[in-house]
Amino acid sequence: MEPTGLSSKMTRPTSLRTMPIWPLAATLAVQTLATASLLSIPAIAPAIAHNLNVPGELVGVFVSLVYTVGIVSALASPGFIHRYGATRVTQVIMVSVLGLLVIGAGGTLVGLAAGAVVLGLAYGACAPASTHLLVPHTPRASFNMVMSLRQIGVPLGGVMGAVMLPPITLAFGWRWALLVQIPPVIALALLMELPRRRWDADRDPTHHLFGTTLLLPFLLLRDAAIRHLSIASFLYSGIQLCFIAFMTVNLTSTMRFTLVEAGAMLAVYQLAAAVSRPFWGWIADKFLTPANTLALHGVGMALCCVAASRFAPGWPHWAILLVVVGAGCTAGGYTGVAYADYAALGGSRRTEATGLGTAMMFVGITLMPPAFGAVVTGAGGYKAAYLMLAALGLVGAIMLCLPRGPSKHTS
Repeated sequence: MEPTGLSSKMTRPTSLRTMPIWPLAATLAVQTLATASLLSIPAIAPAIAHNLNVPGELVGVFVSLVYTVGIVSALASPGFIHRYGATRVTQVIMVSVLGLLVIGAGGTLVGLAAGAVVLGLAYGACAPASTHLLVPHTPRASFNMVMSLRQIGVPLGGVMGAVMLPPITLAFGWRWALLVQIPPVIALALLMELPRRRWDADRDPTHHLFGTTLLLPFLLLRDAAIRHLSIASFLYSGIQLCFIAFMTVNLTSTMRFTLVEAGAMLAVYQLAAAVSRPFWGWIADKFLTPANTLALHGVGMALCCVAASRFAPGWPHWAILLVVVGAGCTAGGYTGVAYADYAALGGSRRTEATGLGTAMMFVGITLMPPAFGAVVTGAGGYKAAYLMLAALGLVGAIMLCLPRGPSKHTS
């Protein structure tokens, strides 16, 4: 089960000379800035909710809106990547980020909703474009590691939002917290033009964008291993975003944390996810299979959800910190190995497989945060909602432990 395009490098020892340093750095930067723009809204959700006089739990609706639209871009992006090149697609992603920041800074609820749609139109292409660039240049011995390093961009973007934006919000208002992100987005979009022709040399101007091309990701679900991975990815991603989207609201309302204190906890969660992802990739490369590694994540996030369900005002900060770190390492640390597994199982259809994986994750993100918020509202607290997440995490782990047959898509 090896990704097509890597066979000539499978036996080479891993070193900096064989690592895709510049494509990795570029795709990491794109993922970081795109995620920072998205997760900046949950990071400053209490201030936005107070200013616009809406419930803080509506942040789950914003996040779900981005990912709902992102499902379409995830499934459609492989065709655009093949036709126009992965580098060009990453530039489009940066333009969509710019759209969210500019429209959202207008300071209205409608503007935030419109900005979410604009970002979602391209956000789903992040992982497929990155996979298309990285896989042909990545040695097999560090395949999971490289894919996990790229996925550091998600928690790094979250850390940027959680650490930088609450102080800016308190000092200047939440609109400025969005506007300060614009200059690096524009700079990266322009810098990506320098290697574009070289990195997009494999583009096919005749590749069809629509029609049966859009069905290719769904056809991959006939493979049992991809199907089991997709169910687990759906569940894990929903758990991950429930932690991210509701952490500041939960800690400020239940635990009486200040916005800055709650933002610091969110930053710790994201930092734990960032630090742990290469570690999990290394584990999957050297010791466990990707499926077993991901099953371990499911058990870990279930335990953290049970602990989070017991949060109460008397809890010491160190105990809350321990749960947050554990959740970051598990619920926040799985995606690099998951994307590597999708690419490996997809073989010559690795870009489509990654698009499918992104879509399945986005479906989980779309459905579970609003459901989590509804349970919180209906039950009058977070206990039942977190216990629900714990059960779903165990279901995902069980799916990954089911027997796998040989992949049908490798070549």
